[in-house]
Amino acid sequence: MTAVEKKKYPPIGQLVGVNGRDIHVYTKGKGENTIVLLSGLGTTAPALDFEPLVNELSKDNKVVVVEPFGYGWSDITNKKRTVENSVSEMREALQKSDIKGPYILMPHSVSGVYSMYYANKYPDEVKAIIGIDPTLPKALDYFKEEAPNIPSLMSVLAPSGLARLALLTSPNQYLPLAEEGTYTTKNLKMTKAISSWKGYNKNVIDEAKELNNNINKTVDMSFPSKMPVMIFTRKVDKEPKEGKSNITFYQNQLSHVSSQKLVVLQGHHYLHWTKYREMSEYVNDFIDTSINSSKKK
Repeated sequence: MTAVEKKKYPPIGQLVGVNGRDIHVYTKGKGENTIVLLSGLGTTAPALDFEPLVNELSKDNKVVVVEPFGYGWSDITNKKRTVENSVSEMREALQKSDIKGPYILMPHSVSGVYSMYYANKYPDEVKAIIGIDPTLPKALDYFKEEAPNIPSLMSVLAPSGLARLALLTSPNQYLPLAEEGTYTTKNLKMTKAISSWKGYNKNVIDEAKELNNNINKTVDMSFPSKMPVMIFTRKVDKEPKEGKSNITFYQNQLSHVSSQKLVVLQGHHYLHWTKYREMSEYVNDFIDTSINSSKKK
């Protein structure tokens, strides 16, 4: 089935060679600003998952999705999923695709850690950061929590065919929780197929295992004060524990940034599944007021 599906559903973007393996880079739209969307841990097919948001943002901007090794149409690598390797591979994929910076990084979830590293290590290549409920390095200390763990046993799901079996029994578990029509039928079929090929492969498991190490490497980093930062986060109904919530945490992280905005929306951790139109409007407004205006000065 996998062999048949791979012929039926070829990459929607281009494959570029990085360290002897292929990384899938999907690009849409034109514009003065280049937004690079970065996916969360376990988002099997990032280019497909971000599709509604890409379609909106690409009306005014150049939008890029770099699928990391182990995700979407990208190969699986033997290299450790350290923050250094992940950022290095992303940079090389962008450069080899002739996509020039500086970029607006738009990380979802765990890729907030990679964006923090990127912005501190290569500040000249990052124009701004716009997070989608991003995981930031200081979160574990702030909430006194531990990094999530995915059992190594999960890595046998895709190669053994168990991931495909799970999809047959509960297909919606692997699909975006969005209104009917938000994603095309073809998109959902491709998402199911790639989930069968790639679900919880060794790169995803290793990324989860490396999360603590990657956080420890970046925990002393913060957003550069002169770099514009906007964060989308969820409205949470339950009472904050000890006065601490995702909102207070992000406010704390943004307090020193000269040009910043926190946007609270009602929705899932994957806010772009349902709030892609509102998010796009906020992004374009933020670009106009905080990025383009500062450049004119």
